[in-house]
Amino acid sequence: MIAKIICYALNGLEGVPVEVETDVNKGVPSYDMVGLPDAAVKESKERVRSALKNSGLLFPMNRITINFAPADIKKEGASFDLAVAISLLKASEQLVGADVGDIVFLGELALNGDLRPINGLLPILISAKGHGFTRFIVPAGNEKEARYLGGAEIYPADSLTEVVKHLLGERPILPLETAEFVPNAGGTGSADLKFVKGQPMARRALEIAVAGGHNLLMSGPPGTGKTMLARCLPTIMPDLTFEEALEITKIHSVAGVLGEEGIVTERPFRTPHHTATTVSMCGGGNKIVHPGEISLAHGGVLFLDELPEYKRSTLEALRQPLEDGKITVSRAGGTFTFPARFMLCASMNPCPCGNYGSSERTCSCTPAEIRRYRKKISGPLLDRIDLQVEVDDIHYDELVSSEQQESSADVKARVDLARRIQRARFAECGIHTNAEMGEREIARFCVLDKEGDGILRSAFERMHLSARARSRIIKVARTIADLDGSEDIQPRHVFEAVSYRLYDKIG
Repeated sequence: MIAKIICYALNGLEGVPVEVETDVNKGVPSYDMVGLPDAAVKESKERVRSALKNSGLLFPMNRITINFAPADIKKEGASFDLAVAISLLKASEQLVGADVGDIVFLGELALNGDLRPINGLLPILISAKGHGFTRFIVPAGNEKEARYLGGAEIYPADSLTEVVKHLLGERPILPLETAEFVPNAGGTGSADLKFVKGQPMARRALEIAVAGGHNLLMSGPPGTGKTMLARCLPTIMPDLTFEEALEITKIHSVAGVLGEEGIVTERPFRTPHHTATTVSMCGGGNKIVHPGEISLAHGGVLFLDELPEYKRSTLEALRQPLEDGKITVSRAGGTFTFPARFMLCASMNPCPCGNYGSSERTCSCTPAEIRRYRKKISGPLLDRIDLQVEVDDIHYDELVSSEQQESSADVKARVDLARRIQRARFAECGIHTNAEMGEREIARFCVLDKEGDGILRSAFERMHLSARARSRIIKVARTIADLDGSEDIQPRHVFEAVSYRLYDKIG
């Protein structure tokens, strides 16, 4: 008898339907798997055999052939175990009368028949629902992740025995109730801008960067608060929408780093160490391709502390994602595209000793050493960083001052207002922030008056800016105008935006 069961394979962040066809015939007992299964799928034979036996079910001692269709897509991982077990039971007539035709089965089996959770469940469920499937049986360990998918019947099971009794109608499993998404406003960290003393220009740059989704570089001596400022970023970023949370959760689920909540409730803040490899930053792997740090930072912040200490090849790999908002990873197992629309925040010392340009300390580096140190960061990468600000030493009186600093909540209120303006502006453009604007949107929404254009022309010629730098200055000016509540970009907005490009003169 032939049985057909539906399950799903992952191709990057997309689920691909796979039909498990099982044929149980008379003959010399054998067990063959075809359809490009990897080692983990082939090993399911022993897991399924033990799971059936320990669940009080029979493993057919016949000639068994299992095909994973379509046969030209590689099947990887242990998420096919449950589908294989159900197809064997169906083909050996142990599930007579059970309706399994439109149910998607997902889960890894333990030797005692328990169902173990799998990675990448949410992107599979979303893809399957898009293909018309609305009934799923999943491991109970994935319950928190699965409950956010609306419009579907999702049955969480602890074991193969529960699944069989549910299919036979002996003990139905109650479907999951759809959970309501509640974003975690302001992040969970203890950082807050009210604890940052001084640094008005850096605070202002932080606000502009978040309001428009711009990239930011802070340069200054060690101990001046660059890292502390960066760690305040999650506290002033806009709350996640449900659509954004689902997209980010898909990435984290595939990577196997999803938290206990089952869904991402706050914007990511990724801080890879400077020893991170290019593969770990961009994504990849020997067999299964996983998203890298830049994709895990999608919708949030990628913070690179001590930027010149990263390998040059790793930094140069950031160029394309910073422009396109996605990364295409090509490996032997295939070509995969992951989203990578993140805000880059970087910090660095101005020289090897860290004191160059300080008003309080003396630099001991030679000009050649300073140039060599700064050239670790290429001009094309700097060109893609919209705001470049210097962070100087803080005086002791500023540190001990009792003057109340503006809190993250106050700044976030202005950021939220600016983001609402941008969402309304770009409602028909398919983008969300000023940083995402292309030349078409710039020409439509960022018209400069004669004085503003004169300021930009003067800066372009004196600072030898590139065409990309000019566009990014205009985008920043648009964000400053939004924070100012101005419909038009004023000359003062352009002037302030130009002031954040000082590092274009590095050489």
